[in-house]
Amino acid sequence: MRTGVIAKKVGMTRLFQEDGRHVPVTVLALEGNQVISRREIEKDGYVAVQLGAGSAKAKNVAKPQRGQFAKAEVEPKALVAEFRVAEDALLDVGAEISADHFIAGQYVDVTGHTQGKGFAGAMKRWGFGGLRASHGVSLSHRSHGSTGNRQDPGRVFKNKKMAGHMGDRQRTQQNLEIVRTDVERDLLFVKGSVPGSKGTWLLIRDAVKLSRPADAPYPASLKAVAGSDTGASEVAAEVAAPEAADGQEG
Repeated sequence: MRTGVIAKKVGMTRLFQEDGRHVPVTVLALEGNQVISRREIEKDGYVAVQLGAGSAKAKNVAKPQRGQFAKAEVEPKALVAEFRVAEDALLDVGAEISADHFIAGQYVDVTGHTQGKGFAGAMKRWGFGGLRASHGVSLSHRSHGSTGNRQDPGRVFKNKKMAGHMGDRQRTQQNLEIVRTDVERDLLFVKGSVPGSKGTWLLIRDAVKLSRPADAPYPASLKAVAGSDTGASEVAAEVAAPEAADGQEG
């Protein structure tokens, strides 16, 4: 079991195949997926890698997190996620994952939050048919009707389908095909739709119900060491202790 990645939903488009067919795809962008921490059996009791993606301003990051990023010598990240991995799939801190971590034709599971719809009625939220549109109903054609019973039990049961907040739930869409990868621009093209609106963060993992292709890179496809060069170290040090950095320069 290898690590997944954090990706940002860019939007949807279509790609044309060699035979002329077009495939609807969702474009996912990998923005600086770097390992910021490791979890090991001896110290933590389980094995995992902690990834960070995107970029955040130092003033918007809490001090303990700033220290964690400085220790890993990476820039502050907008999102941090943890992926369970096998012991032989642990990655070094600071390593950056490339878009060819997944290959064309591979199936993945995508986890994200669905689009929020706000407060919705029972017809929109649960597909109720509504009340009669003719005689006998006044000003409540789209209501959900009766909610309880008679004196016994005299209450509304839990989980009764009623009006309320709709959407913005974590959902995982399984067995989505990777149509193409763009290593230069760090893009993944996934067939079909994925949860969430444009600009939301998603977690991409190898499909649990299908075996991983034999030619998929293991434990991961990493970028060159340029992702964790001296410049990144200097930025992380300045974020952790800006006063100390200024004192050294003076």
